[in-house]
This record gives sequence, C-alpha cells and structure tokens, in this order.
Amino acid sequence: MKLLVVGSVAFDAIETPFGKTDKILGGAATYIGITASVMGVKSGIVSVVGGDFPQEHLDMFTKRDINIEGLEIVKDGKTFFWSGKYHNDLNSRDTLATEVNVLADFDPKIPESMQDAEILLLGNLHPGVQLSVLEKMNQRPKLVILDTMNFWMDSAMDILKDMIAKTDVISINDEEARQLSGEYSLVKAAKKIHTMGPKFVIIKKGEHGAILFHDGKIFAIPALPLEEVFDPTGAGDTFAGGFAAYLAKKGKFDFETMKSALIVGSAMASFTVEKFGTERIEEVNEADMLERINQFKELTTFAVEL
Repeated sequence: MKLLVVGSVAFDAIETPFGKTDKILGGAATYIGITASVMGVKSGIVSVVGGDFPQEHLDMFTKRDINIEGLEIVKDGKTFFWSGKYHNDLNSRDTLATEVNVLADFDPKIPESMQDAEILLLGNLHPGVQLSVLEKMNQRPKLVILDTMNFWMDSAMDILKDMIAKTDVISINDEEARQLSGEYSLVKAAKKIHTMGPKFVIIKKGEHGAILFHDGKIFAIPALPLEEVFDPTGAGDTFAGGFAAYLAKKGKFDFETMKSALIVGSAMASFTVEKFGTERIEEVNEADMLERINQFKELTTFAVEL
C-alpha cells in the first residue's frame, strides 16, 4: 500500500544534557519518510522547503525511494527552523526559536502519483491545512491517521474537531488527550475522543510507552529501556512512521494488526533517541529493526502460573 505523508520538512538545532547541534535535518515528514523506507514501504512526502534546503537531503529522500514530487521548493524562501533545549530528564524542553518561514503559506499540493495512496498520515500541522489535504484528494484514503498537539487545541479547536471527525486513527500524548477530552482518566479520555470520530485512539506516554484504544478494547505497551538516550526529537514522528508503514505492509486495519503496528512504531522510535536528529534512524537496516522488535517481544511476553 502507498503511504502519503503530509508534514514538515525542516531544520532543527538541538541542545540536550549530552551535547548540542547546529542546524540539522528535521521535520515530521522527514522522520516518517525515513522510517517507512527502513521498513521497505514506499511513501510520498507533501511539504515545503526554502531555497536554502540542501540538494544532499533531496538526494537522500530519492535514494530511499521517497516520492518528493509533492515537496515544494520556494527558491527565495527559507525552510522552517526550530531550536530547543531539553532539560535533564529529557521529558521537558524550552523552545529557543521558531521561524515558520515558508511553512506560513503552505498550500499542500498532492501529486497525481500519490492520489491513490491507501494510507494518509497527517503530521502535526494546522488542522485547516490537514483538512485541505483530504479535500484535494480524488478519493478518501482507506485509512486517515492524524497527529496533532495542544497548540492547535488552544488556537484552533473548532476546525481541529472538524478534522478529528474525519479521522480513523488519532495519535496524541497523555497531556493532549486530557486537554482534548476534559477527562483526567485516560480510559475516559479515549472514550470521549472516540465519540468525536476516530475508531482508534493512540495515547503516547513518552518513556512510559503507549496505549491503543478501540471499541472498548485496550492494548498497552512499555517503552524499551535504553542504556543511552541522547535526543528525543522526532521520536513521536518515527513512532507514527513505523506504525503507519507496518499497516501499509500488512494491508489490514483491524485491532490485532494495530497492536503489532504499535510495537513496531515503538521499536523504530527507540532508535531515533540514540543519536541527534535523523542520524541514528538513517543507519538502521531491516536486521536491526527485527532485532529490536524481538527485544520488545521478550520484554512483553510472559506466562503466569497460579
């Protein structure tokens, strides 16, 4: 199945307790596309960059069989840039700079070659932009996956609710789930979010794993304990990329397949945090991925005798 990804392709500058970077490649669509390529799934990116975006990054996308026909280049513009500093626990961070640049006027253009994509993954963008993507597709994809954040809940809740109503799977963190639903209990929060439209609700809990909710059923997984964590930037996007790519490979969207997709997404995200930016996920091959998934299997499989 084809995977169409709409999201940012950007520059990041990151500082953590373990070091700092100058401008490096980032953006939700970047992490998702690279992750899908590791899993052997063809994806297409719809985004916008400026004339300052290096050819070497475009070549990397192409080499990975990522369709960039929908990646607009504004020659006289600058690429979206974000700079942040993480605190010692890596769970919280301060934004030092945000330069929206060409993303401010982003008008997604869906290439004809991706109009028949069966899975649409909408990265964290203004919900109005996300809605416009659905309107521009010749037919609705079989599965629409939505990522969003509390910023849009604060500034564009009405249009966000319109987008959520057209979504099959929503992926948000625990704080966002509580804000969106008005419920502290994540079980109650997921039930309320289900009534807004999505059949599947994924609530991410960072270093504590993720929970999948569907039709009264719940599946929870831990995060893989790692010896070294350098940079959590992009981990959520890598998670979404692994999740969506697995569904694309299997071609099924039932609860059991989603459970496996959740594990694959978490396994892929565990690579991203081991180095800065996209450096680690770009190194991963299929054998690495399978080994990491087996580690998850050993972590979560047990028998109890009473």
